Amino acid sequence: MDTDHLGRPIVVVTGMGVLTSLGQGQADNWKALTNGTSGIRRITRFPVEGLRTTIAGTVDFVSVPEPSAPALSQRLAELVIEEAVSEAGIGSAGNFPGPLFLALPPVEMEWAQRFALADASGAKETVNYDDLIRAAGSGKFEPFYRRFLFGSVGEALADRFGTKGSPVATSTACASGGTAIQLGVEAIRRGETDAALVVGTDCSVNAESLIRFSLLSALSTRNDPPSSASRPFSKDREGFVMAEGAGALVLESLASARARGAAVLGVVEGCGEVADGFHRTRSSPDGKPIIACMRSALVDAGIAPEDVDYINAHGTGTPENDKMEWVGASAVFGERASAIPMSSNKSMIGHSLTAAGAVEAIFTVLSIRNGLLPPTINYDIPDPALPVDCVPNVARAAKVRHAISNSFGFGGQNVCLVLGSVD
Repeated sequence: MDTDHLGRPIVVVTGMGVLTSLGQGQADNWKALTNGTSGIRRITRFPVEGLRTTIAGTVDFVSVPEPSAPALSQRLAELVIEEAVSEAGIGSAGNFPGPLFLALPPVEMEWAQRFALADASGAKETVNYDDLIRAAGSGKFEPFYRRFLFGSVGEALADRFGTKGSPVATSTACASGGTAIQLGVEAIRRGETDAALVVGTDCSVNAESLIRFSLLSALSTRNDPPSSASRPFSKDREGFVMAEGAGALVLESLASARARGAAVLGVVEGCGEVADGFHRTRSSPDGKPIIACMRSALVDAGIAPEDVDYINAHGTGTPENDKMEWVGASAVFGERASAIPMSSNKSMIGHSLTAAGAVEAIFTVLSIRNGLLPPTINYDIPDPALPVDCVPNVARAAKVRHAISNSFGFGGQNVCLVLGSVD
């Protein structure tokens, strides 16, 4: 049967590509993740002397000719798309038979480009906004203009891989990757396409972004050793670690995958999305949006809370986020909440921000396929207020039929995905 409990096309995953601070490709990432390896390292890309946080999950093993967040985000997206499309065996080179849904961080001109404009402004001492506008209007900086348009990354990817229609780029904070997957699922369910290419990518580790998050007191300052910094659900957690990464998924209707003899890797059974707008950074203290998001995903999937075998937690390691995720899980799953394994990939890869929802959905599919749950490392001091089975420090074998992957972002952007096994 190719339809779900509501008569909609069943949406499946037929290809995946991933790149994180642990390395490039599914094989390297899965090996490191299940071995409890950390990809957090000291930042070498820009000077960090005098900063409270000097570490991140960077991908310095990937380079671009003219470094910037959008350029590096685009390059990572290209690499993971190549892996995903190759595994799916779909379409042909430069001819993907469906639309592109892209999760992308906010794009803005960075310090290097601002300094270049300032140097060209002709101002003798201080440089004001009018000076920068005058320099920009000289016609010498068209590449800056094109590179720092929000749509530039999506358009470049659509041109290279031949996706159909206009690319859809979205930025819903740390839920963006989950949002992009939901958009792809909904397009297939509506019958608008048989296949969709979904990508989340983020390379925002630059000086300005790091300082901004630091001013919000959101980042871990446990710089030495870097591998010990990300501590989700632990009593001594004190902030998240910025990271870079990308994940790509080829989504198809089950009927389409069967018709072309494609291998099915997993099923996207349900999606839930709830925005609360309570605060720019904090979650609503009653947890209602998070609770509603998880319940909505379960209803969409047509399964009950007792059917869930594993939760891939948002698990950033900030005191607020981990507490609210537990509030949500305990309300949805009741007394069973402490018995459901709920581990955090971010303990090893850091928080890849816009890309996190896509990357962690891929890891969830791999958990289901391999019957192995990645651990939450650095879990040394349990928090009695959070009685979570976070799969502490060592991976665990487990049969998983249905799993939830949570993404809870700043500004009340919440997305939950229910992913299931093939049989």
